[in-house]
Amino acid sequence: MNKIRSICVYCGSSPGLNPLYKQSGKTLGRSIAEHGLELVYGGGTKGIMGAVADGVMSAGGKVTGIIPKFLMNKEATEHALGQLNELIVTDDMHQRKHLMFQRSDAFVTLPGGIGTVEEIVEMMTWAQLGHHKKPMVFANINGFWDPMIALLDHMKAEGFIHTSHLVKPLIVDRAEDIVPAILDAAAARPSEGDEAVIERM
Repeated sequence: MNKIRSICVYCGSSPGLNPLYKQSGKTLGRSIAEHGLELVYGGGTKGIMGAVADGVMSAGGKVTGIIPKFLMNKEATEHALGQLNELIVTDDMHQRKHLMFQRSDAFVTLPGGIGTVEEIVEMMTWAQLGHHKKPMVFANINGFWDPMIALLDHMKAEGFIHTSHLVKPLIVDRAEDIVPAILDAAAARPSEGDEAVIERM
């Protein structure tokens, strides 16, 4: 597997109700920077998205934000966007997601809403189709993703995930453990015939 140089983080542009979500975003951001990696994310400067970017920048790391024009005033402030190392403004969501995929070596999903779910599900779909073998992580902060994990298990049990050896998102409960889990996954060769859909860390 290719060396991990950049990590894409999907998460909410709002903070959510539990302060732990935003705190975990900042912790993950710091960890990304401390491991010498680059953050690629949706460019928002508010909520959990902003916390991740702040965490990276406060630890001296590099941040690339990719945001469509129509979300610039909704999910970000002009001043905060100016602090990013690189800002890419796209015409639409499809272009944004494709660029985030191209620029990233791994994907992490912190708590978020429908858009966050859609982004990581697309990455799992592409993995299932054989388009990539990049590590994917559900940051299961305070059990946030338990219902999603149960749904994946249910879909497998009901016979709808036929290539489950290609769809193996890591489940990591603590923000500080996410980057080490990604680096370990990238270093390990996948076992032939491994049928686990998810792996708990």
